[in-house]
Amino acid sequence: MEKILEYKVKCPICGSKINVSEYLYEAPYVGKLIISSGTCFNCKYKWSDVRLAESRGPRRIIYRVEDVKDLNALVIRSSTATVKIPEIEVEIIPGLAAQGYITTIEGIVMDIYEKTKFLCSEKEAPKEKCSEKLELLKKAMNGEIKYTVVIEDPMGVSAIVSHKTVEEELKT
Repeated sequence: MEKILEYKVKCPICGSKINVSEYLYEAPYVGKLIISSGTCFNCKYKWSDVRLAESRGPRRIIYRVEDVKDLNALVIRSSTATVKIPEIEVEIIPGLAAQGYITTIEGIVMDIYEKTKFLCSEKEAPKEKCSEKLELLKKAMNGEIKYTVVIEDPMGVSAIVSHKTVEEELKT
């Protein structure tokens, strides 16, 4: 891994400065990645991002999960990308402090499940709707239902590493 850049950004929590370092990393099966990380010295907020080193232009990445083996596909999601699973009515929209990550399809669904479970623990949460959504997410995590993962990235630096992945230009 080679350090390629260092700069300062404003901390989204306390407004102090974060020193960010960027590294170029050659990942097997993926290619060149830029990995960024930094910590606010004032409030200890940690920031990180990962993205492909070369943009392919605004992209919509479509991946169909049809059985349990499909859950292992590697996902590089940049901080600018929206993730959608239409069949489960889930959408992850990046905010100002969004961070990129590397995970798998299973990891995305597990993360959505955990966050949904937390939100459903609130007193005001509609219990019946929550139960249905959590059950659907459990089935998705176990490869028991078919669904589509769609990543829309206006920067074109996200990817799903699989021969089943379909990419198309994202009209902005």
